[in-house]
Amino acid sequence: MFEVITVSFAFLFGLAVRPFGLPPLVGFLAAGFAINIFGPPLGLPSYSGEALEHIAHLGVLMLLFTVGLKLKLAQIAQPQVIGGALLHFGVSVLVFMPGLKFLMGLDWNTALLLAIALSFSSTVLAAKLLEGKRELGAFHGRTAIGILIVQDIIALVVLAVWSGQTPNIWALLVFAVPLLRPILHRLLDLAGNDELLVLMGMLLSLVIGGMGFEAMGLSSEIGALVMGVILSTHTRAKELGRSLWSLKEIFLVGFFLQIGLTGLPDWGALVFALAVGIALALKGVLFFALLVAFKLRARSAFLSALSLTAYSEFGLIVAAGVLPDLLVPLAIAVSISFVISAPLNRYAHPLYDRLEARLRVFERDTVHPDEQPKNLGDADVLIFGMGRTGSAAYRQAEEQGLRPVGLDADQYKAEAHTESGRSVLFADAEDSDFWRSCNFDKIRAAILAMDDLEAKLIAARSLRKRGFDGPIVAHALDDSHQEKIREAGADHTYLTMTEAGVSLAQQTAKALKPD
Repeated sequence: MFEVITVSFAFLFGLAVRPFGLPPLVGFLAAGFAINIFGPPLGLPSYSGEALEHIAHLGVLMLLFTVGLKLKLAQIAQPQVIGGALLHFGVSVLVFMPGLKFLMGLDWNTALLLAIALSFSSTVLAAKLLEGKRELGAFHGRTAIGILIVQDIIALVVLAVWSGQTPNIWALLVFAVPLLRPILHRLLDLAGNDELLVLMGMLLSLVIGGMGFEAMGLSSEIGALVMGVILSTHTRAKELGRSLWSLKEIFLVGFFLQIGLTGLPDWGALVFALAVGIALALKGVLFFALLVAFKLRARSAFLSALSLTAYSEFGLIVAAGVLPDLLVPLAIAVSISFVISAPLNRYAHPLYDRLEARLRVFERDTVHPDEQPKNLGDADVLIFGMGRTGSAAYRQAEEQGLRPVGLDADQYKAEAHTESGRSVLFADAEDSDFWRSCNFDKIRAAILAMDDLEAKLIAARSLRKRGFDGPIVAHALDDSHQEKIREAGADHTYLTMTEAGVSLAQQTAKALKPD
């Protein structure tokens, strides 16, 4: 009965928010509160909460594992990541703590813990939104995820100090975890491409990373993340992440439902949640100010800050451990922040375009770590997106005697291509600064090889707006995408799977011809 109710509510509420431009997760949050209200009359069993809590925990572990698969340790060891996370934490606690004490009549210890819980940003929401927009590898996405990891580590320290729980002697084994890398890489080579690959991902995220770290008295969430990081350098890491996608998404529905099922609020909880929701703007403004202070351009600082402008599920974990009486109002506050943050992040790029003139005045006049190219050299073919499709186009262009240059929003991917001898630059097609500052005079043709449809549309429109009159060629995943890309300014569009089938047939016919 419980499964029937939760699946039905989740689907109906997820479907209901789509016409308003909201992601389904907002509907799942609403479904959790609806189940909380209507569950008892419908006769839900008493054990339903524990079942959903277990599913939700699995979803979080698998999400953090897939985030780890895309993570580079170098992105954490950056001044803007460590400095931004620590300074934001310190300032947030100093601002929130006195207000919570005097306005809510709390003692200093409770006010401190609640301020700490509110200082964190949501890892689950940010990772899910960035992943959905394919921006986890972009500079601002990596910066946001790095800051979130530092925050999660702080949360674990807080839990260890205030809950009285400390790692046991087996926690020393964590220093031997890197030694598992060759073994795990070999296992991934042997796992193949079928259900064994999915099971391996579950084994690492839930068993070795989850239960293994828990048995050592450490966080299962960090364990899942570490397992992902260990495999992040493997050539099949991306394939492993894709294989877990659907399973992870189903489990995460449980996480968002669980927030709503935490409990029903009274008027005091609602007033607290609304007040904290209003204060959410301060969190985003502070992140923006700190990231600009660390020399990021206004655009990167804005997009990273917007990704971090939501209260955290780790705040709920902290509250469950040391502030159980405040768990329900904090859950409402987290839910409200999700409802605010999700649509803002969906329209992050158009929103920055509107605010750009006002935000750029805060940029520091210096060399920025996210600086983009202004000169494309002597290249005559411009390739946006240097994944498998873009890399193949680059090689073919060279074989045809052309001079290609590749652009990719993933700084580490661009650097890897450069080290391999290819002319590839770090640049984001959705960045208006790039289009204003870059010189396209020598470019004769452009290839749009990115996966994200919105990025292709922006690139095509921006090229035509800059007066580019050469051919723009793009691939598309379905017919509706093909038409939109053409309307944006592309001359030629090809359906990826269709062209793959045509190529297979041509190769077959060629193989059948007698020598």
